[in-house]
Amino acid sequence: MSGLIALFDDVAAIAKVAASSVDDVIGQATKASAKAAGAVIDDAAVTPKYVQGFDADRELPIIWRITKGSLRNKLLILLPVGLALSAFAPWLIAPLLMLGGAYLCFEGAEKVAHVMGWSHGHEDHPGKEEVIEDPAKLEEQKAQGAIKTDFILSAEIMTISLAAIPESGFWMEAATLATVAILITVAVYGSVALIVKMDDVGLAMATKGRLSLTRAVGRGLVKGMPGFLKLLTIVGTAAMLWVGGSIIVHGLAEMGVHGPEDFIYGVAKTLSAPFTTGAGLIDWLTKAVIDGILGLALGLALIPVGERLITPIWRKVTGAVPV
Repeated sequence: MSGLIALFDDVAAIAKVAASSVDDVIGQATKASAKAAGAVIDDAAVTPKYVQGFDADRELPIIWRITKGSLRNKLLILLPVGLALSAFAPWLIAPLLMLGGAYLCFEGAEKVAHVMGWSHGHEDHPGKEEVIEDPAKLEEQKAQGAIKTDFILSAEIMTISLAAIPESGFWMEAATLATVAILITVAVYGSVALIVKMDDVGLAMATKGRLSLTRAVGRGLVKGMPGFLKLLTIVGTAAMLWVGGSIIVHGLAEMGVHGPEDFIYGVAKTLSAPFTTGAGLIDWLTKAVIDGILGLALGLALIPVGERLITPIWRKVTGAVPV
C-alpha cells in the first residue's frame, strides 16, 4: 500500500513539473509573439486581398489552404533552421534579426511611398496584365503567392520570437517556437477568416434580421468593412515601421553602437518625466514614434535597392511578386 501511495506521489510530482513546463512554454511563447507584433499585423492586413474576386463559398477553403502552407513554413522549415542557428551559430541571430527589421522598414516605407506617389511599388512588372480565366488555376496561383509571401513574414516572426526567448534548453526552445508558430498562425488566419466573411455576415443580418437593431448592425458592418480594411492596412504599416526601427536600434546597441538607443531613451524620459500618471504610456509612445520615424527613413533609403535589386531577384527565383 505504501508503495502505491509513493507511486501516486511520484506521478503527482511529475504532473506538477509537466504543468509548470507547459506554463513556462505558453508564457514564453506569448511574450515572444508580442515582440513580433509588427509582422503579425502586416500578415493579417495583407492576406485578405488574396481572396478578393472569388465566390464567397471559396473564400474559407482558400484561407484554410494558406493556413496549412503557413504552418508548413513555420514548423517544417523555419523551426529547424531557427533551432540550428540557436545551437550552432547564435551570433547569426542578431544580424538576421536586423536584416528582417530592415525588410520590415523597406516594406512599410514602400507602402508610404506608394500612397504619396513616390514609388510604383509592385504594380509595374512584366506579366502584370496576364489574366487567368480558369478559376481553379487562379485559385492555385493566389494560394501559392500567399504562401510564398507568408514565408518571408513567418521568417521574420520566428526570428524575432527566437531572439525574445530567454536562454533555455533545446526542447524548451523547440516547444516555445512551435507554440509561437501555432498561436500566431491560428490568430492571423482566424482573424483573416472573420474579416473576409464579415461583410457576408453583415449582409445576412441586414436582409434576414428580425429586429431593426439587427438589420442596422448588419448594414453598419457592410458599410464599415472597406474602411476597416483601410485602417488595418494603416495600422499594419505603422507597426512594421515601429517594430523594424526598434529592431535596428536594439541590434546596433548589441553590436556596441549605443548612440541611437541612448538618444531615444533620453528623449522618452525627458517627455515623460513631468507626468505622474501615464508616464509609462508616454515613454512607450515616444520610443515607438521615434523608432517608427527612423524605420521610415531607413526604409525610404532602401527603396531604390529593393526595387532595382531585391524585387527583380525575388521575381526571378520564385515567380511571385512581394507584397
